[in-house]
Amino acid sequence: MRRLAVINQKGGVGKTTTCANLGAALALSGRRVVLVDMDAQANLTLSLNADAPPGSPSTYTVLLGQTTFAESTRDTSTKDLRLVPANIDLSGAELELAAAMGREHLMKEALAEWERSAPAGDGARAPADYVMFDCPPSLGLLSINALAAADEVLIAIQTEFLALQGMSKLVEILQLLKKRLNPRLEIAGILPCLYDSRLKLAREVLAEIRRFFPGQVLSCPVRSNVKLAEAPSFGKTIFEYAGDSNGAQDYLAVAREIAHGEQRYAELANLPPIAEPAAAKPRATTGRPAAEPAEPPLPTVVLQPAPPPAKSSDELPTLPSNAFEVLEGYARPR
Repeated sequence: MRRLAVINQKGGVGKTTTCANLGAALALSGRRVVLVDMDAQANLTLSLNADAPPGSPSTYTVLLGQTTFAESTRDTSTKDLRLVPANIDLSGAELELAAAMGREHLMKEALAEWERSAPAGDGARAPADYVMFDCPPSLGLLSINALAAADEVLIAIQTEFLALQGMSKLVEILQLLKKRLNPRLEIAGILPCLYDSRLKLAREVLAEIRRFFPGQVLSCPVRSNVKLAEAPSFGKTIFEYAGDSNGAQDYLAVAREIAHGEQRYAELANLPPIAEPAAAKPRATTGRPAAEPAEPPLPTVVLQPAPPPAKSSDELPTLPSNAFEVLEGYARPR
């Protein structure tokens, strides 16, 4: 079972979008995927149209030992894609677990128990092929639990200057965690998100990331795409909402790159290959493709001379000839 944490201590860089749509791309390609929402904002849960009322099985109850990992997983609208949801209860978990023994390994232990309790049939396979953690935008106890339970880290980064600033510090922290907490932890890749090739700044930041982290940056950045922003409001993945969009094609390409690491896992060796993303439709140099109907011609507009301006309503009417005589009568002392 491959365990992958999607992380960045900066918010708004595409972690939740990546977790939802990369997980969906892997599930649609024949992988059994479980997503774990580790953020109290529960954006991943909302993005997949799931609901976890306070007190219901969730990431919070798993960490506190109130429910098992298996009891907290639920199906989504995508086949082979399951979710451990989150809710607002998770916001108090760090305080409640501050004095807990081995608090950094609670999620790791819950996953290990889930693997041990899995049915022995089905060729003795693990209960899932992938477990992906959507980490909060911080490096607190919730993120530490995800990193302790994971084998690999996928760093989502926005191609902007401020996002680049925190990358070196994040890599230092990951190296420290590997040394002291989880020796198996490796960087699966750095994924540039919200990339707009029209912007010089985006191109320069992408070049800098590739220069400082050679061989670790995924070759296909996720382009900025409005469909990716719209899909969560409908509770759908990009493949359900707009399967022919750039966002869907980009995350399918990301899934193919991530799947290259399956060769290190014997239990994943027989999984089907991920199909190549469809090529973008070429633009016609002249005219339109024959399959598309021609647009009707625009109607001819005949310009008419403008009518004379209407008399302004604030113009005073003409005074009668005896107007001043009347006014003098009122002003004359009696």
